[in-house]
Amino acid sequence: MVFVFPPHIQAGIISGTYEVVKNSAGVLLGIARDRATGHFVGAAIGMVAEPLLAIPDFVLGVGQMVQTDMGFKETYKRLDVIQYGLNSLSANVGILSASTAVIGVGVVAIAALSAVNLHQTLKMREDIKELKLTVTHGFIDIAALLKDEKAEVIAEIKLLADSINFEQHRLILSQAYQKFAQAQKLIQNALLMEDKHTRNATLTSAQHILANALADYNNPDLFKATCAVGYLRRVECAWAIEQTISLTYQLLNEPASVSNSISHLQERIRQDILTVIERCTKDEIDFIFPEITRIYNQDLAVLNSWQNQVDWMLSLSADERKQLASLNMETTPVSNTNQEVAIVAEPEEIALYKNLQQKSHFKSLRDQLRFLIKPSLRQQHESYISQKATTSGYKALAPSNWQEVNDLTVANLYWYFQGNDESAKQIATT
Repeated sequence: MVFVFPPHIQAGIISGTYEVVKNSAGVLLGIARDRATGHFVGAAIGMVAEPLLAIPDFVLGVGQMVQTDMGFKETYKRLDVIQYGLNSLSANVGILSASTAVIGVGVVAIAALSAVNLHQTLKMREDIKELKLTVTHGFIDIAALLKDEKAEVIAEIKLLADSINFEQHRLILSQAYQKFAQAQKLIQNALLMEDKHTRNATLTSAQHILANALADYNNPDLFKATCAVGYLRRVECAWAIEQTISLTYQLLNEPASVSNSISHLQERIRQDILTVIERCTKDEIDFIFPEITRIYNQDLAVLNSWQNQVDWMLSLSADERKQLASLNMETTPVSNTNQEVAIVAEPEEIALYKNLQQKSHFKSLRDQLRFLIKPSLRQQHESYISQKATTSGYKALAPSNWQEVNDLTVANLYWYFQGNDESAKQIATT
């Protein structure tokens, strides 16, 4: 994950006077220090990332957790950034809920997916920022959402959104969103409070409401007879709530709880995605592949960066914590111009998928997603390929160093030999 620092610190990093701090595993953190003295000189003010769900600005507030002796408002100078992050989470959940109405329940309408794919989701997020779309009770008006779709597609999607099957989902999601909105208001009020005990009590109350909202989003009724795309959208709502809970621990200055919460969230995301992949059909892979790739490359990377910074803070000595607390944390936000340009263009994950699609097939693409989320799943495929390559006389297809072989090749080779086995079985039975 690439961090952006204030200009004078960025210049020092480029010249070699300063360096970006790394943890014991060699992972870059959002703090810079003087190479000669080892003293901390400043914190990052931005990250080069545009995740689908995760909020990078929450990571940037970690460095201020150690400044508790300076008072809450002085410590969290980036209150406007935290507020912005909360608003972004609210918009994200609204978009996700809205797309569940488009997708419906049960077998997905393929025509509907183009209206809520990765590209359209990022566009909707920008429309909400520019007040072109509004979230009401957790949903966006279907007509506004589908303004660029063909009439027959709009008619089909409206039937899904108005169906009895979806009505129960709409009720649960709407109730959950309203609880989330209530908790968000409490957090925003807490950020303005001077008294520590009142502030912490308010944040604790927000946590209880968020826990209730999370229980609603995790309601098993939301996942019954739901297609892979629908399942993904519903768990994404839950991920956003869990991320907000992690933020409340950070605002309560409980770094161990922040680390544990983010660790649990990352593990949940991986497990949920594997479930989505198992459910995925040929009709859904075009939607699923780019979105999961984005979540892996950016969302999980941001969450991992957040946890790495918190864990590093916990490992600091008393002197280092004192030195970090004395830093004058700059609060100037990074220009978002480049990110806005990137959002208008087609996301690179879609271009990557189109390239892989030309070289693979459905089963191979699905395995490539599995390997991305859980690399250990490759081992069985590697063993199978080695065995079949040897017995079939294609020893050159069994590399000595699997680390040099990409997921595309492993998945394609596996299904190549699987195809040979199936052909042999059919010949043997005829």
